[in-house]
Amino acid sequence: RTFVSYEEFAPSLVQAAVATEDKRFYKHSGVDLPSLGRVLFRTLLSRDSSQGGGSTITQQLAKTLYPRAAHVSKLGMVWIKLKEWITAIKLERNYTKDEIMDMYMNAVFFVSNSYGISSAANQFFGKRPIELLTEESAVLVGMVNKPTRYNPSINPDHALRRRNLVLDRMCSMDYLTRQECDS
Repeated sequence: RTFVSYEEFAPSLVQAAVATEDKRFYKHSGVDLPSLGRVLFRTLLSRDSSQGGGSTITQQLAKTLYPRAAHVSKLGMVWIKLKEWITAIKLERNYTKDEIMDMYMNAVFFVSNSYGISSAANQFFGKRPIELLTEESAVLVGMVNKPTRYNPSINPDHALRRRNLVLDRMCSMDYLTRQECDS
């Protein structure tokens, strides 16, 4: 892991992370209640897991502080989630959004003992994070969800589809024009 500061991130990297992992990142205080409601009703009650999780980027950062055992009871998971929510709220109170993004991008696990965006950018593209092109940022952010499944070295087809999904989400949030997204 090599730490880099927020200023060393390509803007497309931050945009891809927000569009894919937490579209209301700049509007919540650590916990995104509409996303939690969606998860509760769609995932738990309707058994529809296609809508994704309800964790914010800040919660995902907090999650790195509370490692999970392979098998956790439901009660144990509730306790862990509660600690993550409290930690996320405290992080939001004490750090700026840029600082939270910085910590998050430096904590993310990619693959092959590659932690943090600097290691991943170097491993997959031979670049520093500031040098990443938009499509490269999309590939790396796309890997966060399932690092092995979306690893472009071993699953190029899955990685390409996931990259395109990230680009579509960036387009839907007006980080990219439709023409940029399609090209």
